[in-house]
Amino acid sequence: MNLMNLLPPYYNGNLTMEELQSIIGTEIKKVSEGLNKTISECFINTASDLLSRYEKIHGLTVDVSKPYEFRRERIKAKIRGTGTVTKQIIKEVASSYSNGEVEVIEDNENYRFIIKFVSTIGIPRNIADLKLTIEEIKPAHLTYTFEFTYRTHGELKNYTHEALSNYTHQTLREGVI
Repeated sequence: MNLMNLLPPYYNGNLTMEELQSIIGTEIKKVSEGLNKTISECFINTASDLLSRYEKIHGLTVDVSKPYEFRRERIKAKIRGTGTVTKQIIKEVASSYSNGEVEVIEDNENYRFIIKFVSTIGIPRNIADLKLTIEEIKPAHLTYTFEFTYRTHGELKNYTHEALSNYTHQTLREGVI
């Protein structure tokens, strides 16, 4: 920001005033950037330096080796899961990690539930992180399993063997063709 533009024109060419306004402008920029950074740290979606504090507040283990996005998702999942954990909360948490539709199937008589990935083909890439989060929010007496969706032979029948020969079996089952 050039503060000289805010002063009357008779200050133009005054080296002392130009230098003073330049110094003040630099300091205003630093204060503005600091304020923006402080405001960003107030929200989990944009925090970076204070993520450790949010994790401690919510009783999560601090792991600075994990990417910010993972840590933010974990904090938000913990917040969503505070209090009574319902089928809907588990569904929302699992959906946020898989970026797809998820079904939660209760098996009350066996004290377990199944998390079924409906719209995600294969195993979601951050399944390990989801497991950590589910362990933190689920009731201790319940167990759970995952159910994944894979591509079937019927879905591949429209392709020739030659067209599919460029792919591994894993890619055919769960990757992008």
